[in-house]
Amino acid sequence: MRNAGLGSWPERRLTISPHRDALWFEGKTTSYAGFAERVRRTASALAGLGVVPGDRVAWVSGNHPSALETLYACGQLGAIWVPVNGRLTAPEAEYVLTDAGASIVVHGRDHGELADALRDKVPAVRAWVAVEPPTVGGTESLLYEHLLAEAAPEPRDLPVTLDDPCLIMYTSGTTGKPKGAVLTHGNMTWNAVNQFLGLDFGQEERTLALAPLFHIGGLNGTVNPTLLRGGCAVLVRRFDPGEALRVIEEQRVNSLFAVATMLDEMARDPGFRTRDLSALRAVCAAGAPVPLPTLRTWLDRGVTMQQAYGMTEAAPGCTVLDSADAERKAGSAGKPLFFTDVRVVRPDGTDVDVDEVGEVIVRGPNVMAGYWNDAERTATVMIDGWYHTGDAGSLDDEGYLYIRDRYKDMIISGGENVYPAEVESALLELPGVLEAAVIGVPDEKWGEVGLALVVAESDADLDADGVRARLREKLAGFKVPQHVEFVPGLPKTATGKIRKPELRARYQEDKR
Repeated sequence: MRNAGLGSWPERRLTISPHRDALWFEGKTTSYAGFAERVRRTASALAGLGVVPGDRVAWVSGNHPSALETLYACGQLGAIWVPVNGRLTAPEAEYVLTDAGASIVVHGRDHGELADALRDKVPAVRAWVAVEPPTVGGTESLLYEHLLAEAAPEPRDLPVTLDDPCLIMYTSGTTGKPKGAVLTHGNMTWNAVNQFLGLDFGQEERTLALAPLFHIGGLNGTVNPTLLRGGCAVLVRRFDPGEALRVIEEQRVNSLFAVATMLDEMARDPGFRTRDLSALRAVCAAGAPVPLPTLRTWLDRGVTMQQAYGMTEAAPGCTVLDSADAERKAGSAGKPLFFTDVRVVRPDGTDVDVDEVGEVIVRGPNVMAGYWNDAERTATVMIDGWYHTGDAGSLDDEGYLYIRDRYKDMIISGGENVYPAEVESALLELPGVLEAAVIGVPDEKWGEVGLALVVAESDADLDADGVRARLREKLAGFKVPQHVEFVPGLPKTATGKIRKPELRARYQEDKR
């Protein structure tokens, strides 16, 4: 087979295990034979719309089998898949689609209005395709199922290598503009191998796709590794704690990826104590350290918790905490995954001593090729083969990694990455705002939320609720700061830069 990438996976499973369950979604189970046919038809449909090797095909939706069908179909065509966060506003999504140069957009039933808003603003898009009939708008979009019904399920074997781009996943940048991490077929494959080694997946694995598939953790935490291993991906359209517990019981789910907020919400649901969770062998938890009370709540139900550390640029796995150490090393992100190297270094590049804080750097076949059309930004983070994460961490005397802080200002709120520069840019566009700084402050539910410190013009008619309402017009809801405070001024360095560490020291303790 000339195709060495993800596009070959359904074809290989068609040969090896055609009758095994591949996907479950809303009561319907699809075998690997059925999945392979769906992927073939999707590839034919996309080719019929003019998709050729190197083209970018965007997908924006809640969790749905079409995510995996279009991803693997792109792999068969040598095209590049571009998942778009389904919570973005029209201007945010417009930037991603334009920067990626997407030629086709496949959208969910809840994104008809988004398609209508962008149809004339992203002229490079040749076709908009609705996975299901949209609930509102989207009447001009082609229907996905109609295209697949008319497409021939013919096999394809284009020469796709492990070095070829598989997908571009956008992650907000500290400059305020999202950046597209280019993950190759090799990055995706090696991450999957790393994950099913670190999480001990079996061929009968049934994993729950609980987190959004447009996020790297939702897509690659357990879902793609399970499909490589020959198990079944159980998809739920969106996260609902009670429904998630019901599906775990009904589908005998063995594993899932989640952030701490999801785990807390499920633990508070009445079904947590009554549902049969005996099949659930492992929960991979990332996005932020899992609080000890949450950890113990799940351990008391007999569920193994494995804290992990990663990022989009590493597809995402870097380290994982072995289940045997879940409580003994609570708060640790564990040790490097099998094929990934992790170091903690000083500014001069030398390795830190035990318990000394430095920058976490990562190297391995799962680390991205670079940022899409941005060689300059790539060069700042990829140095001598090592990806510089911008995260501050330390290693204990047994080599376990602890993430201590972030050199970057990124806020992780409920598993979503929020970059202050993007929010600050939106704040500064509001009439009456002179200066703004956004920092993360502790929050019991979300782990961390944004606090906007605003310096207003003397005659400005501004209030916190009004500022938040205006920001919701520009930004996805999870990016809007939960707290807005007006201050007379912001501390600055001699060169005029705002002293973020001073603000964090002053306000983070106040919010505890």
